[in-house]
Amino acid sequence: MHPTNILKIGLTVILSLSISTTVLGQQDSTQTAFEEIEENPGAISLDQAIQIALANNTEIKRSLLSVRDADQQVRTAWSNVMPEITSSANYTRNLEVPVNFIPEVVFDPNGDPDKLVPVAFGTDNNWQGGFTISQTIFNGQAFVGVSTSGLFKTAQSEGMRATAQGIVTQTRMAYYQVLIAKEQVRLQQSRLDRVQENLDDTRKSYEQGLVDKYAVTQLEVQLENIKPNLTSAKFSEKESIRNLLDAMGLPVSLSLEVKGDLSGYDIQSANASEIENKAIKKVDRMTALSLESDSALLQRAFEMRGDLRVLDVQQQLQEKRIKAEKSKYLPSVQANYNMQWTAAQSGTPVFFGSEQQRARSQTFMVGVQLPIFQGFRRDAAIQQAQIQQKDLQLQEYQAKRTAESEITSAEESIREAFQIESARKRALDLAQEGYDRALKRYQSGLGSQQEVTDAELQLREAEVGYAQMVFNYLAAKAQYDQAVGKVPFVEEDVEPIKNKIELE
Repeated sequence: MHPTNILKIGLTVILSLSISTTVLGQQDSTQTAFEEIEENPGAISLDQAIQIALANNTEIKRSLLSVRDADQQVRTAWSNVMPEITSSANYTRNLEVPVNFIPEVVFDPNGDPDKLVPVAFGTDNNWQGGFTISQTIFNGQAFVGVSTSGLFKTAQSEGMRATAQGIVTQTRMAYYQVLIAKEQVRLQQSRLDRVQENLDDTRKSYEQGLVDKYAVTQLEVQLENIKPNLTSAKFSEKESIRNLLDAMGLPVSLSLEVKGDLSGYDIQSANASEIENKAIKKVDRMTALSLESDSALLQRAFEMRGDLRVLDVQQQLQEKRIKAEKSKYLPSVQANYNMQWTAAQSGTPVFFGSEQQRARSQTFMVGVQLPIFQGFRRDAAIQQAQIQQKDLQLQEYQAKRTAESEITSAEESIREAFQIESARKRALDLAQEGYDRALKRYQSGLGSQQEVTDAELQLREAEVGYAQMVFNYLAAKAQYDQAVGKVPFVEEDVEPIKNKIELE
């Protein structure tokens, strides 16, 4: 590869790594997670889902392939300043020795100058062989390319880390979507069961002559209206499970159950009261939460966010590219050493003949090339590189503003969840109490069916409201973690993920 392409390739690699967008885990290994799933088929916890996604997600695998490709680009850059050694060997067999015609006077001063005498030149067997060593002594572009090797390594890590941060957040969001979809199914099923139970009691009352047929019909209509909602909720749950499987890099046809119960999750408690919520609480608490944005928090976020770190490496690479373009004005120096053996032999061939039939020669050459004028290409290339550097600076400025906005939005969503939590809990308790009272009044003949229906609707709204509040908090916390660059299971060192990912 020519030295002028080295930095361009490096920038291309960095851009490809920054798209997505690594790495990992301090907890149980992915193999352990799979073993636990095999022992308890279909049921996984949030931390297991994240570990599997980090090891199996397609984007992570593509990121690793880019890292491996970049490793080879580094080796290519070094090859431009290493010596090149070539060897060759040739054998020529003259089936008929070549003949040239020479004037007779060359051999006989008294001969006819117009007469040509055929003379055979050469031998039956001719051998040539040797080797050449070429070494770049000075080439500005090649040396600048080599000096970017450390940046290549940094770019690999940062690109993979940015990808891992995105994968973890995507998996968390997909997992929470499954939980809220499962909660919708539960709530619809609970509502259907309540209405069915109420319908059974009303039918008994009707048979005893305590209520008229219209009360039974009302409940039957209400029951039939709930069934489509339950069916839709179940299909939504299946879709959310497929999305989670896709985020985990698993076949979407698999049957999967997740651990967690939004209705029993306390967003402010340090510990989970229910076993099935322990993994969710653990992941939730892995990144400290600060709802007071300050310059120190923003600076830490700028230092930890994968996208910003990639942009920083891109700018460093762009500086190297500018140096490489400027180095085109400098001379290049190269040394060459050549050693050759030749041999000539008549008759039956003997490899390179005898010592009397072969000779050796050696040469050493130092060449200097000074580019004097190449049009305006070099100056234009420098200007383009400087323009692209300014563009990267603008991208970084905008990325920091975006990061600040994302942090603020996530903080406000979390703060909102904290402020309405007590009201949601109170509403849920009161709705449950109101429904129980309305049902008892109706069963004792003191209340109406409309009261029960209204109470049941209020209870359902309260249940949905609380579950939605918990979901909003968990989703906002996942976004907050990514916004501040402190995503669970993603360390500053990206090397562990290389040991977790298996590529066929």
